[in-house]
Amino acid sequence: MVITASVEYISASANRFNRTAAASSSSLIAFGSGKFVALWDAQAPTDHGVFATLPGHDGLVTCVEFVDDSRLLSADDTGAIRLWRKLNSTWVPSLNVQAHTKSVSALCAHIQVGCIVTGSSDSHLKVWNAGEQGDLQEIETISMKGRYPLSLALAKLPQADALILAVGSTDRHIHVFTRSENAFVPSLTIPGHEDWVRAISFRPPTLSSEPLILASGSQDANIRLWNIEAVNRSAPASSTSEMLSDDLLDAFEASLGEVGDGEEGGRQISLKKHMLTVKTSGDSTQQFSITFDALLVGHEAGVTSLAWRPSSTGHSKDMLLSTSTDSSLILWSSVSVKSGPNGSSSALWVNQQRFGDVGGQRLGGFVGGLWTADGSEALAWGWSGGWRRWRCAQTSEEAAENEVWTEVGALTGHAGPVKGITWSPGGEYLISTGVDQTTRIHAVLPTNKDEKEPMSSWHEVSRPQVHGYDLLGVVSLDPLRFVSVADEKVARVFGAPRNFVKTIQGLGVVDLEVDEETLPISASVPPLGLSNKATSDSQSAPASTFNPDIHRDFLPVSTLASRRPFESELASITLWPEIEKVFGHGYESIAIGVSSSRKLFATACKATTAKHAAVRIYDTETFRPFGQPLEGHTLTVTRIAFSPDDQLVLTVSRDRSWRLFRKEEESAVGYVPVAVDKSHARIIWDGAWAADGKVFATASRDKTVKIWQPLNGNLKWTAVADLKLPEAATAVAFAPSDASDERILATGLESGNILFYTSSDAVKWQMSLEIKAGLAHIDHIHQLAWRPGKEHRHIASCAEDGTLKIFAVHGAVN
Repeated sequence: MVITASVEYISASANRFNRTAAASSSSLIAFGSGKFVALWDAQAPTDHGVFATLPGHDGLVTCVEFVDDSRLLSADDTGAIRLWRKLNSTWVPSLNVQAHTKSVSALCAHIQVGCIVTGSSDSHLKVWNAGEQGDLQEIETISMKGRYPLSLALAKLPQADALILAVGSTDRHIHVFTRSENAFVPSLTIPGHEDWVRAISFRPPTLSSEPLILASGSQDANIRLWNIEAVNRSAPASSTSEMLSDDLLDAFEASLGEVGDGEEGGRQISLKKHMLTVKTSGDSTQQFSITFDALLVGHEAGVTSLAWRPSSTGHSKDMLLSTSTDSSLILWSSVSVKSGPNGSSSALWVNQQRFGDVGGQRLGGFVGGLWTADGSEALAWGWSGGWRRWRCAQTSEEAAENEVWTEVGALTGHAGPVKGITWSPGGEYLISTGVDQTTRIHAVLPTNKDEKEPMSSWHEVSRPQVHGYDLLGVVSLDPLRFVSVADEKVARVFGAPRNFVKTIQGLGVVDLEVDEETLPISASVPPLGLSNKATSDSQSAPASTFNPDIHRDFLPVSTLASRRPFESELASITLWPEIEKVFGHGYESIAIGVSSSRKLFATACKATTAKHAAVRIYDTETFRPFGQPLEGHTLTVTRIAFSPDDQLVLTVSRDRSWRLFRKEEESAVGYVPVAVDKSHARIIWDGAWAADGKVFATASRDKTVKIWQPLNGNLKWTAVADLKLPEAATAVAFAPSDASDERILATGLESGNILFYTSSDAVKWQMSLEIKAGLAHIDHIHQLAWRPGKEHRHIASCAEDGTLKIFAVHGAVN
């Protein structure tokens, strides 16, 4: 059988670095997701989200920058930088350089001159020249003398060919370097901010008469704007009015009385011109002035990123995007106001739009932000890795205050390793859990209503559990119930609220026959609690007093049924109520499995003794123990798998053995042991049954997958095939049965690759397909799960690299 596979869905989150994402002029967004560089076409009509993940980095991706639309730079926390080139429609690695000895904290590029600057926590800047052939040549190294560069920005000085480099640092100052010949030279240090300068951005002048504007944002929650202009030599260096203005401002600063000793630059509001001199052609020089122009006050916590709106027809110019850890994104623009007795006008910077959450620093706020769609969309990613996007529905050339902005859907993903996945019984949606302490539900949604050419894409539609412990496994009992286990002794059972039922029905996911009036309307987590509590109709906000900013837990169902939930809604109003707690283990849970009939589920916990290595089985209706615990293992059980007819239970363990238990129908014992084997030389990570129940497979760190078949009923099983693998096998899953007689076995490796084997007799297996790191994963695969149903041929995978992927698998008989 010939097998092919294509990626249908990639769930990936953005890293917690303010320079980890960048957008090209064509609205292609590249961002760091773990050790990947993820690619997202934000303007794709299919709305498929991330379409590729570029492997290659050995550390977390900290910075991403487009050199141009066909070249991309990325850097990581090991100090390496990589250059990517676009060949046809595929991005391929072009160069890998170990640039720094520590993490790269800042990166900027100037397209016209091909200059690239990197900053690192090794307290050095490095300047590079990007050649047209894909090479990267180091030009110079600049020492920051023990200070850490947090942000970088490059621009051309007005009316000159010289470059200016601004560096935001941990000493609260902006360090200015200029280059007119071959090297950057330190030219100026600008005080003003009271805390680390986290963000720097230049706005190039559009007219020769305009200044170059530098925006700087700090952890002091303020943004400062600086005008950089060429000095006219014929003009006097200073005027009486300027001196008077400085004297008045100095007196004002002194009156504040809050600048203590050793706080040089604190609360400084001075219009003093900072002068810098740059060499021009020959031996002549040219002077430039840097003047403080405006103080933008609006954020309540540290500013994390700044980005100027791309200049284009149809947009009001001079708009600045800022993000903050106070969970807000602000769009600033200048307006003209009349002042003075003669009616002269001056520019005043005001807060035109404010997006995000009300109520301060929620979950770390926004880490960074950027523009796409030529300035028609503003995006930001948060501490949990999810994206939020606002679209300008109506632009105005005259004034920014006339623009209309609305929030639209964006990307979501686990902020850390994804440990467990399970499909709902009918394959309607996929549930995932991860060490970011969340459980998420993913479903395929129609993206248009064209009957001739319908399009659909996968998205997160609910976040039923936001926990206080790392979540390690999940099983679905029915479309409206699931059980999850975390790094705690208890297993928790959740039931769907009315909001979820209406949402998935309204979005066209599935129609469920359920009495909605018997379901709670939603759920909420009490302060300092771990259990989601059901919310009844009597607790919801009256329609006449409804305010979406206050009653976030009671957003009208009609709103969620018309579109997929946004990141802020997923994190707050899509919770499921907890309906049961299941106890029994003496240590933290580690594994969970469910029977094919969904009438039983089994759990295991961390164990170093035989007593605690027992597997416990529970009834899914009463949630009471079913039979006696399954004993025999001496170390932690890593996977529990029920046979298709539920007559057998397979358990695999760290003790390098697997055990088989048979159901005793007429006995209260439940399942009794019938077989055991210790053929594997290392830990057995996973075990899975074929759809016909006649064979099962075990995957081990000893780089083998063994296929087992019974010799004498169910009393003795023998390995009929031994698949040798290049890496440790960490996950296995058999495809559901179909019309052909061939079995398909998917195997996940510790390296992240996924192998597909086919066989018609269980003895001879042939590898039909290998999905490598570029399309699959780059780290330990924790679980593989085929979508139920013969009409589907999808397989989901989750891994230590923090991504969840769904592949469409196509097979043809030779």
